[in-house]
Amino acid sequence: MTINELNINELYEQLLNEIDVGIHVINEKGKTIIYNKKMMEIESMKSEDVLDKDLLDVFTFGKNQRSTLVEALRGKTAKRVKQTYFNYKGKEITTINDSFPIIRNGNIAGAIEIAKDVTQLEQVIKENVLQKQNTKFTFDLMIGKNVAFREMIEEAKKATRTASSVLIVGETGTGKELIAQSIHNGSSRSPAPFISQNCAAIPDNLMESLLFGTKKGAFTGALDRPGLFEQADGGTLLLDEINSLNPPLQAKLLRAIQEKTIRRVGDTKDKMVDVRIIATINEDPIDAVSQNRLRRDLYYRLSVVSLFIPPLRDRKDDLMLLAGSFIEKYNSLFHMNVKSLNEEVKHLLYDHDWPGNVRELEHIIEGTMNLVVDEETITVSKLPFRFRNQARKTDSPADIGIQIAQTEFQTKTLKEKIREVERHYIQQILEESNHNISKAAKKLGLSRQSLQYRLKKFK
Repeated sequence: MTINELNINELYEQLLNEIDVGIHVINEKGKTIIYNKKMMEIESMKSEDVLDKDLLDVFTFGKNQRSTLVEALRGKTAKRVKQTYFNYKGKEITTINDSFPIIRNGNIAGAIEIAKDVTQLEQVIKENVLQKQNTKFTFDLMIGKNVAFREMIEEAKKATRTASSVLIVGETGTGKELIAQSIHNGSSRSPAPFISQNCAAIPDNLMESLLFGTKKGAFTGALDRPGLFEQADGGTLLLDEINSLNPPLQAKLLRAIQEKTIRRVGDTKDKMVDVRIIATINEDPIDAVSQNRLRRDLYYRLSVVSLFIPPLRDRKDDLMLLAGSFIEKYNSLFHMNVKSLNEEVKHLLYDHDWPGNVRELEHIIEGTMNLVVDEETITVSKLPFRFRNQARKTDSPADIGIQIAQTEFQTKTLKEKIREVERHYIQQILEESNHNISKAAKKLGLSRQSLQYRLKKFK
């Protein structure tokens, strides 16, 4: 028997039961007439429990939820709508639905729903939120093959074994808090709180009471309130942009770290606290110290472990890995199916200097995904305007490949050139000093600590 001789209804039935999406069709009276195998799996139902029965007799919906299939019967089309409901046994089901009416001779003769199951995904997300509350990043989620980046990750992993202070150095958008969360989650302190505070976001006159807490009556309206140190007791306190704190407050912070005690504003008694401090800074800490934005003694105390996150422009070999990860993330969030970037887009990404680092790349991918409709490949026309404006329409794919390979040889900025000269000069003096740090530091006119910092920064 040939395909032409097969009963067309049998062919349709086999097709419906082989596809990996749920299909549910109701007639104009709201009774189920088609209910495929995948839909049975999604809803944990048998065909005889659903076929020829009113949809609303079999499934129930919350107060603020309406059946997208019933709404389609009333003429309303839905695209990629998330819906949570319950079967008659009380099992919770979450799907992403495309629903639309069946029109015959200008009248609605029924409705079709195409559903994708996300019940398990929703449950995993809920469990992770409950377990980790406000901290979710671990070293397993760190993406990158760049040598300097991987070395930094390995150093950060070693820091999970102790409770020493950590200073994370990196430009804005490089992922400093992600590293801090990973250290916390990889340490014995992971069950305890992880509290993060951006020091630049709070005025100086409020920052002290926020860090150390207040005693009732200390000032008008003051109440007994624990500060961030007490809230993080037993866990980790991340102080972002530590260089934005004023010098007197830096001195009080240093005392709290050294003595492992804090005193609430307006109180006369000290309280013991057990808190690991991780601080971040978005500039060269030696510059911050020399220009009085960071106390020297606080820098020494914080930098017991120093981690230097390379900027994205220095790890462009990770660009495609990171872009692919963000595409996957927003495919899941937006219920899309983008699979790749075309060659011209890749060229533009490699050619960009990335002043906003990984955060900027994520924002560009997110903005691009908002402009994509049904495409599986991202083209230049879908990129944000400032990227589209850089498109080189005359470049052939071969030219693009050559340009990508030559990216690292393009003209360097003044800052990059100075960094390169500094690195080579330090290397030369070290060799002349037989790699004796003290002798090399003296020749360079630096303190031993300053030279060690630069050696670590330059790997």
